[in-house]
Amino acid sequence: MNVHEYQAKDLLKAFQVPVPRGVLARTPEEARQAALQLGTWPVVIKAQVHAGGRGKAGGIRLASSEAEVANLAPKMIGMTLVTPQTGAQGKKVRMLYIEEGLPIAKEYYLSLVLDRSRNRIVAMASTEGGMEIEEVARKTPEKIVKVAIDPAIGALPSHGRRAGQALGLNGEALSRFVGLLSALYRAYVGLDASLLEINPLVRTKDDRWYALDAKVNLDDNALFRHKNYLDLRDAAEEDPMEVEAAKHDLSYIHLDGNIGCMVNGAGLAMSTMDIIKLHGGEPANFLDVGGGAGVEKVAAAFKILVADRNVKAILVNIFGGILRCDTLAQGIVTAAREVWGKGEKIEMPLPLVVRLEGTNVDQGRKTLADSGLPIIVAADLGDGAKKAVAAAKGVR
Repeated sequence: MNVHEYQAKDLLKAFQVPVPRGVLARTPEEARQAALQLGTWPVVIKAQVHAGGRGKAGGIRLASSEAEVANLAPKMIGMTLVTPQTGAQGKKVRMLYIEEGLPIAKEYYLSLVLDRSRNRIVAMASTEGGMEIEEVARKTPEKIVKVAIDPAIGALPSHGRRAGQALGLNGEALSRFVGLLSALYRAYVGLDASLLEINPLVRTKDDRWYALDAKVNLDDNALFRHKNYLDLRDAAEEDPMEVEAAKHDLSYIHLDGNIGCMVNGAGLAMSTMDIIKLHGGEPANFLDVGGGAGVEKVAAAFKILVADRNVKAILVNIFGGILRCDTLAQGIVTAAREVWGKGEKIEMPLPLVVRLEGTNVDQGRKTLADSGLPIIVAADLGDGAKKAVAAAKGVR
């Protein structure tokens, strides 16, 4: 779950992570009042969207007077911000964060992320603050310092010193950096975060540290421990189909292809997407309905797939285990009639390819054959992928 920059900074403040003073504004007048409330110049006007690269796209502007804020704010609220992370469609700016300017001596990069291969939380730091870390990793990987932290022990002063000394720090700047990393680690664990990224992290001229920007991704699996996080979710920043899928407990990720996929099991869903690409197609989504999918879930999944205008064919790939094939087949038939009509002959707007395997597969295939629906039954996964790709191209 992503949150806005201003929300991330509010979360970090609770763990004594130093952040600049800032005020949220939803209108140009609120932006002007926010700048006056801060009582210092210059101020930084930041567009609040769930995407990085805002500065290059005009989403971060410096204002040295009330008049400049009054001039810039109306232009930024309502603008469509296009960055490498938004895609060509961009994101509409609905809020601005007005933040105090700081006397910056140098910018750095600092993040915490889980390294599953090592069972460690890794602190990554670099002197190349303000840069896209992917570009730094590609061009100058030696400028990225990595320090692994055992979660059974936690962040020790030695971790901070090792990272800070690798960045060339010493004296008061190093001492304060050690405290900062410790606070960030406590925040990472306490928030149940999957990513905590400060870019840039700035050192001021008096050797103080501030999180000038903050990106915090919260682990959805831990939301039961943090009910208040639900108030932080901004559905307007998320894909509408992904929002709808979440309402029905469906694991759905929207992609750019034209073959809608409905699968039970994450691993099988990934394999299904791979097979579609192997046969020259492009999956339109990742969709795992889970092992206990009933008629209601299947119907919801169908509605989401049909709502995607790019989808030209649907491939249902089910391996019956806990959920038997005959039960799932009846669910498909019932859901198809619910979505596309209840008459004797239903004109389905999209080709529907179904591959069933597993418990009670023969009964399941018979249910599909007896349904009267124009369902294309596949013999196996490869056959299903070929038929779905052909159907998406209009070949029947």
